[in-house]
Amino acid sequence: MRPFKQAVSLILSILLLLPAATFAISIPDELKLGKEYLQLIKEKGIILHDPVAQKMIDIVGNAIVKQLPPQPFHFDFFMVNDDSFNAFATPAANIFVHRGLITSLDNMDELAGILAHEIGHAVGRHVSQSIDRSKIVATGSLAGMIAGILVGAAAGSSEAGQALTLGSMAAGQSAMLTYTRENETEADQKAVLFLEKTGYSPKGILDSLLKIRQTDYQGVENIPDYFKTHPGTGTRVSHLSGILADYTPPADKPAPPENFDYNMVKYRVIGLYGTPDTYIPKIEIALQKTPDNTALHYGLGLLYGRTTRMNEGIEQLNKALAKAPFDPMILLELGRLYIRNTEYTRAITILDSMADDPLLGDWAVFNRSVAQIQNGNLPAAQKGLAHVLDTGKPGFEKANYHMAEIMSRQSKQALSNYYLGVYYARIHDEQNAARQLERALDTLEDEQMREKAQNELENLKGKGKKKTNQSRPF
Repeated sequence: MRPFKQAVSLILSILLLLPAATFAISIPDELKLGKEYLQLIKEKGIILHDPVAQKMIDIVGNAIVKQLPPQPFHFDFFMVNDDSFNAFATPAANIFVHRGLITSLDNMDELAGILAHEIGHAVGRHVSQSIDRSKIVATGSLAGMIAGILVGAAAGSSEAGQALTLGSMAAGQSAMLTYTRENETEADQKAVLFLEKTGYSPKGILDSLLKIRQTDYQGVENIPDYFKTHPGTGTRVSHLSGILADYTPPADKPAPPENFDYNMVKYRVIGLYGTPDTYIPKIEIALQKTPDNTALHYGLGLLYGRTTRMNEGIEQLNKALAKAPFDPMILLELGRLYIRNTEYTRAITILDSMADDPLLGDWAVFNRSVAQIQNGNLPAAQKGLAHVLDTGKPGFEKANYHMAEIMSRQSKQALSNYYLGVYYARIHDEQNAARQLERALDTLEDEQMREKAQNELENLKGKGKKKTNQSRPF
């Protein structure tokens, strides 16, 4: 089992092994715990910042949340860079969706069904019911314990950590089967009620469960993660089938929110983040059956572009573009492949055409800046990268790396050290970050930049102290 899958299963097992009590944790404590947990997840670098997939998840999730009565928490949605079919809610209404969920489903209704179920868990405060405040939360140690588990699972080298993981997971399976089926049923019932008020079909949740239930698996290790973290799936299917047997959409059912071409998003996620050796043969076969499928050409082009088959990747993206002219998703990735193929002028022309796109424009500016660096237009590249960094959006960590490259070419070594230090800090390489920032502080003359470098260095030291405290025995 992959390290993160082990960690998620273990975390859920710990929560479920704790004595159940109605709302055993207060709302302020749950808010604090949720914030700490989210920060730890972010520091692990497992959240995937894909603008298209994230936008789709946000639109679907927020359309459901809009139907809820006032809630004590703000709902946030995140995509985890893991290929398994899974989704889960954590304290304080943070909802995580694995990218494997996106690639396993076929339409917005199915995605809405899964998200509505997780929102049902959050509304029912099922996580908080599983935490015995007097034993764990009072010590302020739960988030730190989770962090230790994540570190141990990721390292995969600690015998004690492995023993703890295996023992807790084994015990957790029986605990989940004994007292979480009621929560699952409640979350499903809430999901159906939520979905009836949106433009999505409540049948989506049943369709998604049936789809994953049909997955061919043999043995415990290959059971989809969604089954492990959401027990009683067979009973859930039967229950939902009964509820939805006579379902007919209401006459005044609202239109769905802003729609996405789900297949384009699905094959974007496959193409950019899936394993090429796994998906290329599958998509090649699928294209033989449906040669005019734009999404398949798009996904295959992205996969080829991540291998040595660069020219074939460009060819496939051009085929997709011929079927969907001016599609910003295709234009952006075609521009990126031209950069990788050292066709910088062609890339700049394509990326210029979509620099004002409301969703992908900043990514076009970022990639155009990379091409401009290679073409020697450093002032234009610097302006574009500065714009991207000023947005504060996640996912643009490497903009700092390219800024460092520009500063180095302009013989501004102190600024190059600063941006390189920030880049390393953003990718959680604290040792190299500190080294570069200290070098920057040795020679930086601009007081504003010195202050920024000093703040970055102090943040690194603060994280180091926090990790030291978390590693101590409880």
